[in-house]
Amino acid sequence: MEFEKELKVTHTNIPGLLVFELPVHGDNRGWFKENWQRAKMAALGLPDFGPVQNNISFNAMRGVTRGIHAEPWDKYISVATGEIFGAWVDLRPGDTFGEVYTTRLDPSRAIFVPRGVGNSFQALEDKTAYTYLVNAHWSLEQKKTYTFVNLSDPALNIQWPIPLDRCELSEADLHHPLLKDAKPMEPRRTMVLGCNGKLGRAIRAYAEAHNLRGFEFHDADTFDIADTTAYESIDWDMYGTIINAAAYTAVDAAETPEGRKNAWRVNVEGVRNLSKVCVEHKITLVHISSDYVFDGTQACHTEEEEFAPLSVYGQTKAAGDALVANVPKHYLLRSSWVIGDGNNFVTRMIKLAQNNEKAEAPSDQVGRLTFTEDMANAIFHLLNSHAAYGTYNMTGSGRIASWYDIAQIVFKAAGADPSRIIANSADEYARKNNAAFRPHSCAMNLDKLESAGYRPANWEESLSRYLAKELAK
Repeated sequence: MEFEKELKVTHTNIPGLLVFELPVHGDNRGWFKENWQRAKMAALGLPDFGPVQNNISFNAMRGVTRGIHAEPWDKYISVATGEIFGAWVDLRPGDTFGEVYTTRLDPSRAIFVPRGVGNSFQALEDKTAYTYLVNAHWSLEQKKTYTFVNLSDPALNIQWPIPLDRCELSEADLHHPLLKDAKPMEPRRTMVLGCNGKLGRAIRAYAEAHNLRGFEFHDADTFDIADTTAYESIDWDMYGTIINAAAYTAVDAAETPEGRKNAWRVNVEGVRNLSKVCVEHKITLVHISSDYVFDGTQACHTEEEEFAPLSVYGQTKAAGDALVANVPKHYLLRSSWVIGDGNNFVTRMIKLAQNNEKAEAPSDQVGRLTFTEDMANAIFHLLNSHAAYGTYNMTGSGRIASWYDIAQIVFKAAGADPSRIIANSADEYARKNNAAFRPHSCAMNLDKLESAGYRPANWEESLSRYLAKELAK
């Protein structure tokens, strides 16, 4: 064991597998070391993995050999006394599946093992104490996801210092499958909420089209985000991402006493519960917000603009946004004028046009349409590219237009007379009908999202395709 060396890290051939050299201070009484130091090690690249449990494996005899097991949590491994030879195998799906790294650890060295990397070791001294921090609690559900590989698999070519036929092994470790037959570690699960809404259906379609694994889809009938008891039976350590497309979106109904209660229950209490579980379990939260958090006085809203909602719905969305901002790993996508599968402004205009009826549309409310397929693509771009966490405006790109302009496009595409559309005022409509006041300008600045590598589709081109599909029905 080397004393007084500098704390440093070595990256290995397995992505995320980090070896740390630890300063050990010794004298005639023995030695002392900082075995894990969050701030210093994070500065060297150790993930802030949030350990929740410390385990010790005591190995009475030289030659005790354990593994190869990949568990669904991160590990920080060190040795309290003695020495080990360790072997690690990447069992995550991808290009590095099957990569092997070996080294020796004594009290002056430690290793960080990311989730899905198989871990094994051989005690090189009697009374070796092997200790490790993990960032998830053991559960039967977690155990079902373990991946195992045979210690003696020739494809791994692990050069064990003590031949395995002279070692102490468990019966189970003697009979694990070879690498070629091993099941790769499944990724952490993704929970999609509000799956039966317009955006939820688009997210499901994306996941299915890309054969994404580990997705669960829920709506209010299977998971009520505002019900705190709904969270109690779920092992949240199994989840890496929650995509929240659930919301109370009845803008005018939210102005009534009952609607106000429902809006606050879903858009605030529900988001509070989701934010809490994401903070506690280091889950990435994707949350969808709205231009209605603003008063519409700015010509084009940026992500930094202060909240100034005009309606109860806008107030609840703004409160939800404030809660989501406390989640360290979050993507908050702010949209406007959402169009997708199901009833919406465009389908309503199509019906009026086809029935040769008159229509009304505000000419004093301007913005851009957001198509759910485009929003789903943006969500997965941010997740897959590991973009910086935070708030992103996400609408279609292109010119800024009014609802009246969009109604004209729809009527023309349907072969109806656009002169049958009456331009009205959103404010006047709200006053006459005791409805919610809307922001006049709903246009969003898209620079931040585009700098993260995603270029939203031009809303007029998306509308043209959408109209062709709807009119063909």
